[in-house]
Amino acid sequence: MTAPASQPEARRRGGGGRQAAARVARAALKSAVAAAVLVGLWWGLVYLLQPPRYVFPAPADVWEAYVTRGAMLARNTAITAAEIVIGLGAGLAAGAATALTIAATPLARRLVLPVVVATQALPVFAIAPLLVVWLGYGMASKIAMAGLIIYFPVATAYAEAMSRVDPRLVDLARIAGATRWQVLWTIRAPGGLPGLAAGAKVAATVAPIGAVVGEWVGASAGLGFVMVNANARSQTGVMFAALGLLAVLALLTRALADWLIERLLWRPDA
Repeated sequence: MTAPASQPEARRRGGGGRQAAARVARAALKSAVAAAVLVGLWWGLVYLLQPPRYVFPAPADVWEAYVTRGAMLARNTAITAAEIVIGLGAGLAAGAATALTIAATPLARRLVLPVVVATQALPVFAIAPLLVVWLGYGMASKIAMAGLIIYFPVATAYAEAMSRVDPRLVDLARIAGATRWQVLWTIRAPGGLPGLAAGAKVAATVAPIGAVVGEWVGASAGLGFVMVNANARSQTGVMFAALGLLAVLALLTRALADWLIERLLWRPDA
């Protein structure tokens, strides 16, 4: 008896899945075209200027680094990817919790928001050595660094969105007898989801920065560690190879964030 009613829903979900797949395919095609154009310009620049290979390598040098050092690069890429993903999750959770605290009461906003702004004003290169001292050279300090960079845009964007929820809805809920916490959970928190989605997209874009900065300061593995060692040995091709992998990680992280936001958090076309 329920099958006919569920068919439109199934068709809608199937159509949404096909649309999402089509968007991913278009994004992949655009990225491939952009990469091809970039490599072509790179070849032309190297051909015209003929710079020393230790200053500016040719695409063939970078490809050689991928071929000869593929296993090492893959291993360190996996480590950096894990730091980015875990740091992204931690930063999103901490930022959302802080935003909810700020939106809970005016007193909380006056007390917590200045602390959030002050933490963002500190240079990341000043914080990274302390995190290495406190948490060691392993993944923990890099995850913490990525989480700190992610934390601010998420907290501020979500808190600002919740503060701009239609005041008429808030007044109506209060007239109906809703408590402050009920207003927060049923009106402000859902109403601020577009801001949380925007903050999450920004956070996904900057997440690799935190992980790599932490690896530059002190690490025993990761793409930042590879870059520092390659720079010390004037292995510019390896440095460019690591940069290329980091760019791919950044694109994949943003694509993952977009997919999760659309599937779980906020659907702009809903």
